[in-house]
Amino acid sequence: MPRAPLPSKGGAPLPGAAKAREAMENEDELLSGLHLKRLPGIGNLLCKRLIERFGSAAAVLRAEPEAWAEVEGITERALAALRRNRSPRREIIQEIRAASRLGIRMLSLADADYPPLLREIPDPPPILYMRGDPAAMASFPVAVVGSRSPTRYGREMAQRLAADLARRGFAVVSGLALGIDTAAHEGALAAGGKTAAVLGSGLERIYPSQNAPLARRILAASGAIASEFEPEAGPEAWRFPVRNRVISGVSLGCVVVEAGARSGALITARLAAEQGREVFAVPGSVQSPRSAGTHRLIQQGAKLVQDVQDILEELGFAARPEAMAGSASPAADPPAPQAGTLPAEEQEVLAALGPYPLHIDELGRALGRDAGSLAALLLQLELKGLAVGHPGKYYTAAARPPGARP
Repeated sequence: MPRAPLPSKGGAPLPGAAKAREAMENEDELLSGLHLKRLPGIGNLLCKRLIERFGSAAAVLRAEPEAWAEVEGITERALAALRRNRSPRREIIQEIRAASRLGIRMLSLADADYPPLLREIPDPPPILYMRGDPAAMASFPVAVVGSRSPTRYGREMAQRLAADLARRGFAVVSGLALGIDTAAHEGALAAGGKTAAVLGSGLERIYPSQNAPLARRILAASGAIASEFEPEAGPEAWRFPVRNRVISGVSLGCVVVEAGARSGALITARLAAEQGREVFAVPGSVQSPRSAGTHRLIQQGAKLVQDVQDILEELGFAARPEAMAGSASPAADPPAPQAGTLPAEEQEVLAALGPYPLHIDELGRALGRDAGSLAALLLQLELKGLAVGHPGKYYTAAARPPGARP
């Protein structure tokens, strides 16, 4: 159990005590989340349902068995495992310490740095292993994926689209595989932007090994490398379709560049659609088997992409390219009203918004407001140019020009 901060002479917490308590609570939640993840019969979907029902992984382990039984989808096997294992095992503590020595962060669902869009999918990883800057998976991420053996055209398109996205403040997410993934990471790096790689292996087993230098360049450029698998996990075939839901889950949309009829990139596209993300496809030659999958996606309703503007428009960032160039994040034109002149309720909502997309439900929970009244306030802020609505009921604060007053 986390200890309460020691009182100072005046009754308030001692300096640093609040941070110490927060660190202890984060460690407790990490221990509990990792323990919960390892119990037989508890997969990612059930793990999320349990945490949502009780508020935290630590609270799940403290709950009574009768309460566990009320959670949708729980089985007798899972209930038996929970009854037998209420406390994290010693080896889990050792695992967390070992990851820390390797420079790997372990993010629980409750961690503020856990990718916000990934948290919203039905089966997010309860624990995400990460090296680098978590902001690279939260700064308007867009996935770019495709064939491991692309044509020159496919490689150049992936590089160009990734570079154009990066110049406009989007983070480019891909899987560090050879081919299109590599081209996407390279394009973002060449443009001086952020990129993040999601692995189908552990962070200590970079795969493919020839892309280890690229992984180091991503980290050196304030990007991120992430995996839901333990650091020493090998690149087994079953792990790659599993990781694909993370690539799509962290992203606003998924761009497929050159994919054959049986390409793994099509799995990522399907998962993106199921998660409510936008799906994009770059057309190729009708005679090229390497574009058969992308053409099928277009037939099924994916947005045809000729250049970056097609992506921006579909995602709701249709600002003029020259207005967006050089901005820290995608946004509409600068707002005219000053926040200080707004009604108190609108100021409260605006203060809760930031540069990263926030779902209206998450915003409602944070502010203690119902969806109806919150939607009305958000509409007012949008009309005043202070907030930007995005597909899927996500919202951000509108960017301000340099020197503008809050």
